[in-house]
Amino acid sequence: MPRLTVADSDVEVLLKPGETILGGLHRAGYAARTGCLRGGCGVCKVEVTQGSVTYAETVAETVLTPEERTSGICLICRAVPQEDTVIAPRPEFKLRCVAPFLAALARK
Repeated sequence: MPRLTVADSDVEVLLKPGETILGGLHRAGYAARTGCLRGGCGVCKVEVTQGSVTYAETVAETVLTPEERTSGICLICRAVPQEDTVIAPRPEFKLRCVAPFLAALARK
């Protein structure tokens, strides 16, 4: 199971096989600023600083350009980590703990 780490925070989540970054964050008690949840708006863009992701669902090239993909930008609503992954949120990215109990369990 890949481990997701959010840079500059204490957030670490073990992801289930095939689980998106956003899905893992939700399961661990965190809410993130998102838009359409379909890979079509780009609100949930973050930078992958370590690891790699794939997309089980289509992501529009108008939202995530080939240049962004090669530079490590991903959409957390669609990105599925293939190994331990570290993401660096952009300044406008908002992540907050909405279920502290789940967040505490996710750290174990």
